[in-house]
Amino acid sequence: MTRPTAIERALHGLVDLHCHSGPNPLPRRFDHVAAARDGERLGMRALLAKSHHHNTVMDLLAMRDLLAPLSTRVYGGIALNNQVGGINPYAVEMCLRMGGRCVWFPTISSSAHIDHHNSGGGFPKPTIPLSVAQVDVRGPGGALIPEVGRVLDVVAEAGALLSAGHLAPGDILEVFAAARDRGVRRLVVSHPNFVIGSDPAQCREFIGLGAYIEHETSMYDPEVANARWSPRQLLDWIEQVGPEHTVLASDLGQQGRPMPVDSFLRVGAALLDLGLPEKDLRRIVRTNPSYLLGLDD
Repeated sequence: MTRPTAIERALHGLVDLHCHSGPNPLPRRFDHVAAARDGERLGMRALLAKSHHHNTVMDLLAMRDLLAPLSTRVYGGIALNNQVGGINPYAVEMCLRMGGRCVWFPTISSSAHIDHHNSGGGFPKPTIPLSVAQVDVRGPGGALIPEVGRVLDVVAEAGALLSAGHLAPGDILEVFAAARDRGVRRLVVSHPNFVIGSDPAQCREFIGLGAYIEHETSMYDPEVANARWSPRQLLDWIEQVGPEHTVLASDLGQQGRPMPVDSFLRVGAALLDLGLPEKDLRRIVRTNPSYLLGLDD
């Protein structure tokens, strides 16, 4: 048996909070079972299966017998886009009470996402015709709609993770402030510099409300076609907001893109080469996401 390399040892037990495995209306390279099998290569502790279109808990329950023998555990959640009725507390209640661990506020249905991709940001086309409608968290007067509070109460009751999805920064601040006041303890902002359009100073405001800042290996991986930034820029983000508030996830699973494990290995190794201490790498791939997913409760 080949002995693990230094980077493999550093990443052993990682938790990926952003895996786009299938089934899904968007073309995927692998399903949830294959994602977990691949995770075993690196001793991945767990992954969170994300769909922009449906409650992934139901997928995982249907695949339960295939997932059971695998050491990498797979968890699901629900994104509040128009396909599930938008800000729908009833859909959230079902998802979380059937074992879901995460609620994403609108992603592809957010105004920030629609504005970004209408201006040429690019996004894969679904394999079937689908309509996308904007889902807003505010009413005509500018206040958060009542359904937001009802969703937050269900998330707090379950002790689940609340993701900002692709909301605009001002909406994130207000939703997260309401979440904190209602007892939500686990908050995350994904790829703040992509779609959302936030900077480190603004992210420190999110952190002040209890949030963690998630970055995606796929956006810094030198072997990903059209990767947006370099590992050096990722290290700068980590230094500015602190490893204690940072999470590294993959945002992979799309057809034609790398396997998450391979991307973690490349980006993790690059961060260590740039001077990130190994203890900080472990924190952003293991300790922080394990807490957010509630694995040690």
